[in-house]
Amino acid sequence: MVPAERPAARHPTATLRRALKLLLAERRQAALIVLSGLMLAAVPVIEQVLLARVVDALAARTLAYGVIAVWAGVGLAGILAGVIVAVMADRLAHRRRLAALAAAYERALALPSGYHAEHGSGAVVRSILAGTDALFWNGLSLLREQFVALAGLMVMIPVAWHMNAMMASLLVALGAVYVLANLFIARRTHGGQADVERHHGEVYGRVGDVIGNVTVVQSYGRFGAEMQAMRAIMSRLLAAQYPVLTWWGLLTVLTRTAATMTVVILYAVGSVLVAREQITVGEIVAFVGFAGLLIGKLDSLSGFAVRMAQSIPTLASLFDLLDAREAVTEASDAKPLPPAAGEVRFEQVSFRFPGSAQGVFDLDFNIPAGATFALVGATGAGKSTTLSLLQRLRAPDHGRILVDGIDIATVTLASLREQIAVVFQDAGLFNRSIAENIAIGRPDASAEDIERAARLAEAHEFIIGKPGGYDFVIGERGASLSGGERQRLAIARAILRDAPLLLLDEATSALDVQTEARIRDALEAVRRGRTTLVIAHRLSTVADADRILVVEQGRVIESGRFGELVQLGGVFAKMVEQGGFTEPSAA
Repeated sequence: MVPAERPAARHPTATLRRALKLLLAERRQAALIVLSGLMLAAVPVIEQVLLARVVDALAARTLAYGVIAVWAGVGLAGILAGVIVAVMADRLAHRRRLAALAAAYERALALPSGYHAEHGSGAVVRSILAGTDALFWNGLSLLREQFVALAGLMVMIPVAWHMNAMMASLLVALGAVYVLANLFIARRTHGGQADVERHHGEVYGRVGDVIGNVTVVQSYGRFGAEMQAMRAIMSRLLAAQYPVLTWWGLLTVLTRTAATMTVVILYAVGSVLVAREQITVGEIVAFVGFAGLLIGKLDSLSGFAVRMAQSIPTLASLFDLLDAREAVTEASDAKPLPPAAGEVRFEQVSFRFPGSAQGVFDLDFNIPAGATFALVGATGAGKSTTLSLLQRLRAPDHGRILVDGIDIATVTLASLREQIAVVFQDAGLFNRSIAENIAIGRPDASAEDIERAARLAEAHEFIIGKPGGYDFVIGERGASLSGGERQRLAIARAILRDAPLLLLDEATSALDVQTEARIRDALEAVRRGRTTLVIAHRLSTVADADRILVVEQGRVIESGRFGELVQLGGVFAKMVEQGGFTEPSAA
């Protein structure tokens, strides 16, 4: 398996086809909207024909009650069709937007941390929100207005041609000018609009990056520098946007000029044809009406073409997110992992990060059920990667990992992760209440269970001191808590999970020595009967482990108990010497 990759650049036509496919996924509702749109499109054309009849009847001083009655019936049909299109198109567009948003949100949650690190959370959020908004507004416009306009043109031209071919040819020429001008401008601006979208993503990425680290910005007096950097990004955005806007402004001038000239020519040609008795005054009135309809519909379609051209990179960004490949996929025949006793086996497991020499190599060890193994080593040695492989956040390039003798590649991801509790170095808290954060792994936990877990994690005392106690909302990423308080909530969450496998990734790194000692006692109680894999830089944290694995450059270079490794006089012994730690009996 490989990490999520950026899909290859897609052709604009493919992007539009996919957007249309998403929009029209509900076929019955879409078919009813299309049929109603056809009726709505025909009504203005029929009204112009009926207007010609009425004008000619008035000129001949004859009654036109029958024509007027038909006109009234056509108008009522148009009102009914308009109501159907307006109401159903709105609802369909809203449903499809939310469906696309849910799909993009689900995909973003499934993608590995490497994808989010590469793209930035701000850019990912923009892809989801801006992409689904573009799908909604353009889809709504297409269903309510643009399809009606296009269908109206398809009805109008044959009717006009039947009335008078010469006058109709002028309308066709005007339509051709609009189409050719739009195609020309769209081709000229496609690359520029893609650059604009890239700069928009840069803006969103910068905003997300800075707002997420606002404390650092304030503490280091970075306000001026960050604002200057943002202004530079915005300047690049405007520099890319202005040429695109100029081209589309030119399109408006060209089409408006063509429309004005067409109306003038219609009157001029019409006057000649009337003199030759080749057309009636009523038909000239109808053609002028056709010209007005044509100009209105072409303006609408032209404006829609501009918006679509500007939206294509945004939609492509959304589809790129939806198409991004997950680092790990579940086997089609995957089965649930039975309740685990907790034996874990790594068999010649290797994983290398794409385009990098880093990873883990030839990991081969067995953790008996209920045992505690510790991973120690320098930053970047591969310790956290080992934990991520056990959780199947990544998949090994070679080898396999077994839980109770079952290859975890053959079980469902949900069933595997349900049996693992994790405490990360970064607590990973949500902007929700304390109780909700503790209950992340067990949403159905009772208040008593949550409090018990908090007490074991030495968190209860500080929790009840907060306004509202367990209902206190802790802010984004736990901003209202201290580092130690955040870490204790993460430990309480793992305790409440009550899973047979416990992963501790620098679980006490944010705690002072006294609090760490209390937490260590709680963790020791929690570890009993559970298979535990611990990562720590503080060697005192792993002193009582059943086995310590020393990792260097992705490989296990030493293995044994604390005392054995100290006596070995190797890398671990040097770490103990440098850290000033003693053996467990004296710790």
